[in-house]
Amino acid sequence: MSDLHIRHAALADIDTVLQFWREAAEGTSISDDHDGVTRLITRDPEALLLAERDGLLTGTVIAGSDGWRCHLYRLAVHPEHRRRGVGGALLAAAEERFVRLGGRRGDAMVLDRNALAHHAWRAAGYAPQPEWSRWVKPLS
Repeated sequence: MSDLHIRHAALADIDTVLQFWREAAEGTSISDDHDGVTRLITRDPEALLLAERDGLLTGTVIAGSDGWRCHLYRLAVHPEHRRRGVGGALLAAAEERFVRLGGRRGDAMVLDRNALAHHAWRAAGYAPQPEWSRWVKPLS
């Protein structure tokens, strides 16, 4: 098995990333489209991390920071590459980024129904924060 390579996404990666999320993640949501990912990469070129093996996209994570807090989104590993260190390598790269930015805590968006993800997040040292709920409002 070849080495895993972690890199920042470029604008040329957007279509591949969106297709990857449809196959390997829980699909896409309201902001997970070409325009949304373009804005992410343009605003913060280091936020979207890609894991590749032999040039094949095997995982993603968005490591976003607003200058105050550090947020993790879209941690996804292709089903054929799970349990091979891809998710851990992506989280390590994201956490290293957060430390460089002065972050003191990372939080993650994890679907309640995704029990497989719960195990992975716990194994990485994360825990749910039950006293908080996410409140959303579409802005359209």
